[in-house]
Amino acid sequence: MYKFWQIYKITVILIVLFLCTEFISARQYNIGNSYKIKNIAEAISIANDYDTLYIDQGYYYEFNLIIDKPITLIGKNYPVIDGDNRGQVMTVNSHDVYISGIHFKGSKVSFVDDFSALLIEDSYNCKIIDNNFSKNFFSVYLSRSYDCTVTNNEFKGNALSEPSSGNGIHLWYCKNITITDNVISEQRDGIYLEFVKNSTIRNNKSFNNLRYGLHFMYSDSCLYSRNLFVQNGAGVAVMYTKYVEMIENRFEQNYGAASYGLLLKDITDSKVISNRFYRNSNGIYIEGSNRVIIEKNDFIENGWGMKLRSSSTDNLITHNNFISNSFQVTASGRQNASLFSENYWSDYNGYDLDNDGYGDVPFRPVNLFSLEVEKHPPAIILLHSLFADMLNLVEKMIPTLTPETLIDEKPLMSQLKI
Repeated sequence: MYKFWQIYKITVILIVLFLCTEFISARQYNIGNSYKIKNIAEAISIANDYDTLYIDQGYYYEFNLIIDKPITLIGKNYPVIDGDNRGQVMTVNSHDVYISGIHFKGSKVSFVDDFSALLIEDSYNCKIIDNNFSKNFFSVYLSRSYDCTVTNNEFKGNALSEPSSGNGIHLWYCKNITITDNVISEQRDGIYLEFVKNSTIRNNKSFNNLRYGLHFMYSDSCLYSRNLFVQNGAGVAVMYTKYVEMIENRFEQNYGAASYGLLLKDITDSKVISNRFYRNSNGIYIEGSNRVIIEKNDFIENGWGMKLRSSSTDNLITHNNFISNSFQVTASGRQNASLFSENYWSDYNGYDLDNDGYGDVPFRPVNLFSLEVEKHPPAIILLHSLFADMLNLVEKMIPTLTPETLIDEKPLMSQLKI
C-alpha cells in the first residue's frame, strides 16, 4: 500500500509540473508596423501551441493563412485582414483556436470553389467571437467540425445574385455548434445548415439576405430560438429534417411572390412554438410534413396565415392567434389530415352561449376565394369586393370545394396572450 501511495504522489506531481510548464511556456506576440513581426503569416509560423497573437490596428493584405495549431488571435481595434479577392483568407485545421476582434474581408468569388473569409475544417472547440466580416463570398464556413462557437459577430455581404454570393455562416457535416448573437445581412443565406446535428441557433438577427434568413437541410435535433428574420427573400426554410424545435422567433416582412416566413418541407416530429409571423407573404407553408406541433404562435397581417398542402398529415395546430391575415388558412384539395383546435380567429363571428370561452359554432378557416386566388393569382384584386364576399358566403352555407375536415371545432372567443 505504501508503494502505491508513493507512485500516486509522484504521478500527481509530474502532471502538475507538466501543466505548469505548458502554461509558463505559452508566449505572446505583437504584430504590426510598430513591432518586429510585421505580418500575420510570420507570427503563425513561429508560434507554438497555445500562444497568443495580438494583431495591431491596421490593414493586412494577406490570404491563405493556415492555422494548424491551437493558438489565440486577438485584434486590437479590429485590424483588417484583406484577402484582396485572391482566394481563401484564413483556414483553421486545429482544435482550441480562439479568434476575436478581427475584421475579415475580400474572400474570392468563385463559381467552382466555396472560398470563405474563415474556413474551420476538421476541428473542434474553436471559438469565433466578436469579429466583423464584410464583402466576402462565404464568411464563416465550418466543415466536419464540432463543439464550436460563433457568437457576437457582424456579417455584411454584397450579394447581388445567388451564383455570385455565398452564405454568412455555413455549416456542413457538423455537430454541437452554437451560433448566437450574430447580425447577418446581404448574403445569399444568412445561416445555412446541411447534415448538422444537435446545434443551437439563438438570438441572431438575419435580414436583407438574398434568399433565406436561415436554411436547414438534413439537420436533425437542432434548436433555433429568439432569432429575428426580417425582409429576406424568404424567412426560414427547414427541409428533410426531424426533431427540430423552433421557439420564440420573429418572422417579419419577408415578401415575394413565392415568399414565406417559414417553410416546412418534408420534416417530421418537430415543434413550432411561441413565434410571431408578421406581414409575410405567407406565415407558414407546410408541405409533406408530419407530426409537427404548431402552438402558441401569432399570425398577424400576413397574406396567408398558413398554407397547408394535403401531403402533410397528423399535425396539430392549436392555441394560435390568426389575426387580420388576408387569408387565414388555405389548403390544397378537399382532404385534410391535420387537426386545428382551440385557435383564435379574428374573423370568427360565432357566439358563446355557455360562456366557456369557446365558440359554440365550429369555424372553417379556408374560404372559397382563397382557393380561387391560388389557381388565378391576378384575382387577388377582388379581395375586398362584393363578389368575393358572396362567393365565401355561399361556400360557408353549402361547402363543396373547401376542405370538409379542415375545421376548428372549438374556436377561442378571445385572443391569446403569447
